[in-house]
Amino acid sequence: MGPLIPNGFIPGDWNFVIAILLGIAFGFILEASGFSSSRNITGVFYGYNFVVLRVFFTAVIVAMVGLLYFDYFGWIDLAKIFILPTYLGPMLVGSVIMGLGFILGGFCPGTSFTAIAIGKIDGLVFTVGLYLGIFIFAESFPLFADFYNSGNMGNVTLTDVTGIAAPWFALAFTFIALAAFWGTMFIEKRVRKNIKEYKF
Repeated sequence: MGPLIPNGFIPGDWNFVIAILLGIAFGFILEASGFSSSRNITGVFYGYNFVVLRVFFTAVIVAMVGLLYFDYFGWIDLAKIFILPTYLGPMLVGSVIMGLGFILGGFCPGTSFTAIAIGKIDGLVFTVGLYLGIFIFAESFPLFADFYNSGNMGNVTLTDVTGIAAPWFALAFTFIALAAFWGTMFIEKRVRKNIKEYKF
């Protein structure tokens, strides 16, 4: 029964090896999905390319439904899976900052490294800015340390907050994703048509 390391099936020394292998696989999938292109990423904000939304919705659904089935068959113990604590206020502010970075730079931290791996200069420039931001954040951290640690809700999930059973939540989320796929397909066609008409 998983998780494998907490249950002793794999020694803890394999943590970093597994992390490297997963990182390589994740980078390969990002590149294969077109996430090394800033145009593909920012396209979701301008309505001409929703590959980011489709890939992430698909990843969430596969992981969510997969975990539910693994739990049902007794292959994994969900109680031993680490859930990142929720700090509501700081996370909302952080999401706004990251969203602005997405729009302005065309990358997130992971996709910028993918862009560097295939030799893109804009990815390198973005990553330099990323490390500069990390340095400024670290040096000025004492100024907003209290806010950073505020709003701690603990290790909660959306099913805890909403009170909806996990299987029903997964079903509802799947329908929302399908509706998003269908809706964005029409938006994408409309915007691309307008772009072509504008060009010619």
